[in-house]
Amino acid sequence: MKTAFISMLVLFFALSLGSCKKNGLLSKKNLEFSIDTLVFDTVFTTIGSTTQQFKIYNRENKAVKIEEIELMGGENSPFRMNVDGLMGNKLTNIEVLAKDSLFAFVEVTLNVNGEILPMIVEDSIRFRTNGINQYIKLAVWGQDAYFHYKDLNEGTWPNDKPHVIYGYAAIDSAKTLTIQAGTQIHLHKNALLYVYKSTLNIQGTLGNEVVLQGDRLEPEYDDVSGQYYGIYFQEARPSSIDYAIIKNGTAGIHLFSDDPSNPNYTLTLTNTIIENQARYGVFIYSGAKVKAENCIIAKNGTHSLLVLEGGDFNFNHCDLLGYGSSQNPSVGISNYYTDYSTNTTNVGSINEGILYNCILSGNLETELAIDTIQMAGVNLNFDFKNCLIKSQEIQTDGFYQSIFWNNNPLFIDPQNFDFSFSPSSIINGNGFTTSVVTDIFGAGRNNPPDIGAIELN
Repeated sequence: MKTAFISMLVLFFALSLGSCKKNGLLSKKNLEFSIDTLVFDTVFTTIGSTTQQFKIYNRENKAVKIEEIELMGGENSPFRMNVDGLMGNKLTNIEVLAKDSLFAFVEVTLNVNGEILPMIVEDSIRFRTNGINQYIKLAVWGQDAYFHYKDLNEGTWPNDKPHVIYGYAAIDSAKTLTIQAGTQIHLHKNALLYVYKSTLNIQGTLGNEVVLQGDRLEPEYDDVSGQYYGIYFQEARPSSIDYAIIKNGTAGIHLFSDDPSNPNYTLTLTNTIIENQARYGVFIYSGAKVKAENCIIAKNGTHSLLVLEGGDFNFNHCDLLGYGSSQNPSVGISNYYTDYSTNTTNVGSINEGILYNCILSGNLETELAIDTIQMAGVNLNFDFKNCLIKSQEIQTDGFYQSIFWNNNPLFIDPQNFDFSFSPSSIINGNGFTTSVVTDIFGAGRNNPPDIGAIELN
């Protein structure tokens, strides 16, 4: 009996020690993956099925146990997964040996015949390891279109099908991309058209504009801002946008710095509507230069036009308007920026700051804010002429000439983006003649012309 008891005691401790030893061998770290997003770039115009793969890495010197692997869309997902030979919507307790890896295979099937699918169908796979969740995103193109996923572009985009941007579509250094009239561009959440030291030419025409908007096609998204980021120019070469409609993004056009070898404008913007951005309509930052004519930039979340840390602007016959929910003036101009994380202030020049025949109006008492720092080597050259400006304080600086302060422009329906106006409006016939001979809708300008982007005929 005593011998048996000792033997059982030894066995109990051996098992306990073995269990503790095994637990101690498991890593407390998490996983690494070969990708963060698995994109299926096949266009599904009939029943389609394809498989892609990624790898799951354990970089540690101990084995790691994956507690759960779950396809978040479950049985309703068009995706199916196979991890290390195991199939299912939810897998548990899969061990990855030290310095080892596993393959995961994902299959997707879409039937778009007779269905209206989103342009991008998404899901994700959740990996739970040591109590921490990690996700791999899954995305598949759901309609017949040209899809761009972190790709480089040049030449001319065809316009026979929509273009859908997921992540970004970039124009690399010294390249040129031309976008033809009638092209429809849909951008996914946070996506952008990225112009890096290169040239973008958008060549819309009246009645056949180039349209940039989100990729959600349901009617409830028609006026939802922030669905994508926007067009981002970084040290761009001379670029142009004519007859475009840019709506429902975050920053419609964002320009950072200029090409030092370019003495001309970074961007020439004409006959374009930019509306309902979550933050900025046009954002000029750190030296970029913009010339704009016959543009309506309205109902944006922070500013319709923001100039920060310097940069040049020449706006003629433009409507720079509020009328959204923003509590910030429609136009904000500053030649400096303070980074409070480093307590440093960068100051730039505004060599050309022109507002001719423009309307600055909205729901606020003041729709223009100028905040500048003057110092040696910094230029500030403003010239505002024949503009309607809403401002609680009437400005008396010499660069304000023939300004109509605080008059109601008598727009027909600004809340619904109708910025045509009554014949009795002060903007009727109170502009001055320049080289802009037609309005945004192609109507000839009178002499003297109306203030703003629209001419009353």
